[in-house]
Amino acid sequence: MARFRPIGVGALLLVVVLSLGCGGPTGAGGRGALASSDAGTPPELQRINTLLADLAARLKPGLVHVAVRRTAGGETRREEEDEPRRATGSGFVIDGSGLIVTNAHVVESAEKVQVRLSDGRRYTGSLVGRDNRVDLALIRIDGATNLTVLPLGDSNRLRVGEFVLALGHPFGLEQSVSFGIVSRKGAPLTIAAPGFDFIQTDAAINPGNSGGPLVNMAGEVVGVNSMAARTISIGFAIPSNLVKQLVPQLAAKGRVEWGWLGVSIAEITEDDVERLKLREARGVLVRDVMPGEPAERGGMRANDVIVEFDGTALEGPRDLQRVVSTTPVGKKVRVTLLRDGRETEVEVTVGLYEEREARRLERPRQPPRPDAPTPPKE
Repeated sequence: MARFRPIGVGALLLVVVLSLGCGGPTGAGGRGALASSDAGTPPELQRINTLLADLAARLKPGLVHVAVRRTAGGETRREEEDEPRRATGSGFVIDGSGLIVTNAHVVESAEKVQVRLSDGRRYTGSLVGRDNRVDLALIRIDGATNLTVLPLGDSNRLRVGEFVLALGHPFGLEQSVSFGIVSRKGAPLTIAAPGFDFIQTDAAINPGNSGGPLVNMAGEVVGVNSMAARTISIGFAIPSNLVKQLVPQLAAKGRVEWGWLGVSIAEITEDDVERLKLREARGVLVRDVMPGEPAERGGMRANDVIVEFDGTALEGPRDLQRVVSTTPVGKKVRVTLLRDGRETEVEVTVGLYEEREARRLERPRQPPRPDAPTPPKE
C-alpha cells in the first residue's frame, strides 16, 4: 500500500510570510523584482510553487474517477450527469483493500459502477453502503494492487483561513486540483444534515468534483467534496471526523443508523421567554410532536423546552440534532425539559431515523411567523 510523507505546514507558512516581502519598494525606474525580465521567479514564490505542485502530485494517485450507469427509471440528481442514465463523480482510496469513499448522490440508482484509477486501470465497483443524509457512500474494487491510500486528518483542528486543495474530475476533466482556503465551518446547504459543521471553502468545487477529497497542507483529507452553491463560488465538504465515524457503519451494515426523536424544533426567541415562563433564551423549543414517534411515547409535548439530553446540555437546535443523531438506536435516555417554567424529566427510547419527507404532522398547529424559517425535525 503506497503512502506519502506530508509536507510540513510550518515550512509553507514560513515561505508565505517571506513572500509578502516581495512587494517592497521598487528600484530606480519603478521596476520591481517581478517586473524584471532577467530576475526570474523569486525564490520564495518558487518554493511555494514547488511545495504545492509536489503535494498535488503525491495526492493524485489516491484520487479515482467514478462513472455510473443508472437503472432505468432511477432518480437522477445534480449536474454530474452526462446522459439521463449516466453520471460521473470522484472518489478516493481510504484502504488498501480497495475501499473508496465517494458521495451517495454519485452512485444513486446505480446499475453499474466503474472506477478508473489515476494510472488508467479500470475496475468494476460494488456498492458497500450509502447514507443520503450526509451524502456519503462507500464502494469497493477487487483485485487492485499498489493503491495509494489518502489519510484522513482531524477536521476538528481545521481553522478558518487555512489553505486547502480540492481534487476531482470536474466537467469530465481528469485529475483537476483547485486551491483555496477554509471560508467557514457551519451548517451545510442541505437541511437534513444532522447538526454537524460542514466545511465551506472557496476552492473550486464543480460538477464532477463530488466525492473527491478536500486536503490540508499536511496532505491529509479533511473533507469530502459534496456540494456547491450554484450562484456563488463556495463549496461544502463533509468533515473527515464525520467520515471516520460513518465509514465503519457503512462497511459493516451498508447504512448508517441515525437516532430519531420525532419532533419539530426551533430556536428559543426573546418572545418565547415570557410566553414559556423561561429565565433565559436557552434550550430547544419543541414546536410539534409527531404522533406515534419516540418523543410522544416518552411523554414530550409541544412547547416543551429541552435543556439537556442524556447528560448533554443544549444551547440550540443544532446541539440537539447532533446528540440525538449519534445516540445508539434503542437506547433509553433521560431528557430534561422545561414545561410551563418548571423543570421535569422524561425517559425516551431513541428511534431509527428514516426518510420521512412524505409524512406530515397530523395535529393542528399554529402558523409560523411570516419571517420564521422552516423548523428542522429531529
